[in-house]
Amino acid sequence: MEIFSVIRLLAAGLGLGLGLLVILPGPNVWLFRLSVVATEYGHWVVLVPLLAVICGRWSGWMGGVTVVMGLSGMGLLLSSAVRAEWRSRSVAEEMTAIFGASGVEMKRAPFSWWRMWRGVERSGVVPEIYRFAERDGEALRMIFYRSVRRSQAQCVVVVHGGGWDGGTATEHGEFCEYLAGLGYGVASVEYRLAPKHVWPAQRDDVLAAIEDLKARAGELGIDGGNLVMMGRSAGGQIAEAVAYGSGDKAIRGCVGFYAPADMAFAYKYARKDDLIGSLGLVLRYMGKRPEEDEGHYEGASGIRLAVQGSPPTLLIHGGRDSYVWSRQSERLAGRLSELGVKNYLLELPWAGHGFDFNPWGPGGQISGYAVERCLAVVTGEG
Repeated sequence: MEIFSVIRLLAAGLGLGLGLLVILPGPNVWLFRLSVVATEYGHWVVLVPLLAVICGRWSGWMGGVTVVMGLSGMGLLLSSAVRAEWRSRSVAEEMTAIFGASGVEMKRAPFSWWRMWRGVERSGVVPEIYRFAERDGEALRMIFYRSVRRSQAQCVVVVHGGGWDGGTATEHGEFCEYLAGLGYGVASVEYRLAPKHVWPAQRDDVLAAIEDLKARAGELGIDGGNLVMMGRSAGGQIAEAVAYGSGDKAIRGCVGFYAPADMAFAYKYARKDDLIGSLGLVLRYMGKRPEEDEGHYEGASGIRLAVQGSPPTLLIHGGRDSYVWSRQSERLAGRLSELGVKNYLLELPWAGHGFDFNPWGPGGQISGYAVERCLAVVTGEG
């Protein structure tokens, strides 16, 4: 019985320790990743302290400490969902005020407690792989999710994250499949990676993918004149630079998740000793310092490339992002507003970098709803 009580105490302590990561910064990469687990998968992790509380006696000092720690951990682990439920109440109204009403009935509410555990039924769309370019003997591919309509579908061009020196086009496949189930074609594209290839190679690769999509439009069942750029983190920087800098009228909208919109700003506030070694990361990607070539950095920065008439934009950023400062998206939103470009910044105070890795977690649900609503309006669905 004593061993069982110790196990209960340890389980309650584990739940409390993970719960504290909801409010405390992760000082290293592994603790940061655990903080994402705590905030976006807390509804599953909460079962650990719950079992510690309900299984066994509450009496005695060990039982009392177990209950206090277990209940405290449960409260912290569920706090992201509580905050998401509260935040979700105003998203539709705020987006309507900026983008206008959507004539398409949304398939789901911005947030559902039940969906955190159940998810949604898979569409069954099978990804297809196409080569769209070859650079220096390296074949670049796109992972294409065919629309369930299979004819003249609007197309979302997804640029993966990974710090410019990693990542893969297969990331976030479940969400890509979900969008295809809604009726969009989705093309997740590869690009050459740093440090072997520096900017603007990545922009050029994405532009080549767009041209290939237009050439294959009939084959893929998409409308090559109705595209939306979407990217996460490093991919968001590339997507925004392409959306604003290419001048391509086929790009009807842009969605940027926690992206560095100003590369000079990213360099200025980067540190060698942060979680990802940001200073070295930026230098390996850009190939030079801002003082060596200011225009080089401006050409990679959505905030510098945006002009009047740039495509409507949805920006999504977590308030606890330890990789990309949320000021990046705040500053871009302000600049777009100055230019008269429709934009909406969805701020999620509890969320960290990569929160949408779980598309049915608290942050994943709200951001997914915002993407769905944005796409319906900017592509002419609504």
